[in-house]
Amino acid sequence: MNFVLAAGGTGGHMIPAHALAAEMKRRGHGVLLITDDRGARFPGLFDGVPVHILPAGRLGGGPIGWIKALFAVVRGRAEAGNIYRQHRPDAVVGFGGYPAFPALLAAKALNIPTLLHEQNAVLGRVNRLLAGGAAAIGTAYAEVDRLKPGHRDKAVVIGNPVRSEIARLGEMPFPEFDDYGPFKILITGGSQGASILGEIVPEGLALLGPSLRHRLQVVQQCRPDDIERVRERYAELGIPAELLTYIEDMGAKYADAHLIIGRAGASTIAELTAAGRPAILIPFGAATDDHQTANAREMTAAGGARTIQQAAFTPQVLARQIEAMASDPVALNNAAQRALSVGRPHAARDLADLAERVAGNVAPIDIGVAATPLPAAALPTGGVPA
Repeated sequence: MNFVLAAGGTGGHMIPAHALAAEMKRRGHGVLLITDDRGARFPGLFDGVPVHILPAGRLGGGPIGWIKALFAVVRGRAEAGNIYRQHRPDAVVGFGGYPAFPALLAAKALNIPTLLHEQNAVLGRVNRLLAGGAAAIGTAYAEVDRLKPGHRDKAVVIGNPVRSEIARLGEMPFPEFDDYGPFKILITGGSQGASILGEIVPEGLALLGPSLRHRLQVVQQCRPDDIERVRERYAELGIPAELLTYIEDMGAKYADAHLIIGRAGASTIAELTAAGRPAILIPFGAATDDHQTANAREMTAAGGARTIQQAAFTPQVLARQIEAMASDPVALNNAAQRALSVGRPHAARDLADLAERVAGNVAPIDIGVAATPLPAAALPTGGVPA
């Protein structure tokens, strides 16, 4: 069969789409990607997959911005329709983001079945707009906010597809960690890094007790503008640190790490839980609908992570949480197992199965037990005290 994957140009959309594309190609299907110019520039993704860039408007900028967005969507829908007439997809899979919007509108106009995948614990804007016309909705979590009651019967917990080299880590032993050997920490702030991590993490590590601080080995992702300042600070503290602006071989970095400090983006949570790596999570405070806090709640509730809200993220709080997790090797190993307990390492396989059923026009589509969110008031908040 032939499939079109439509994804916005951020890592949270592109990495799951890449994992599904690899699984579809392994099964012998044809795959084509629709994205924007940002998505087309991601290194190391979609090798051998044809890529089409569509105009896609973004809401904002007042009435003039809305008019520009409308015209971009209209152009994008027309271009997507032309692509479909040539490629003849059996289904279109949307991963959210504005570039997916015109692609999915064109599919609906041509009666091509659509499948949505939601990476976050809050249904995104584009997926909310298109949920009514979708044949099925694959979710990454059992609890998904903003999913209308009328759409719950379409929803099934799939997980968030991750790259195969990361999924395999969950089948391997946790890196040896005791009271004497190296303590390896990976700090990642997303594909563009995070300035606040460069400011807070070195100072927090400096406050650790000698038994942990003298064993530190750090790998940290930094923004290009911050990397030299962070490098100088680690040198002043005498902490060995490898600093990178982009981590291409994330699987190798996860394989070595005992603890990860980072944001709570959808792909990050999926990778941590698939690999079985404990974490300290700092949700991005400006994320739409505060979805990163929602993403963190399952892993935190399971005991695989500690969540620190950005307003409470100080060197002192960070140092306390690191010591709480890592001062006892048994506790850190237990946290790794608890992270693994909520992982869904076969999400790419399960999403591919669902896409094949949607494309095969099986009626009714048997998607198993629907993911039914709890009332908002009943959702656990997780987190740690300041």
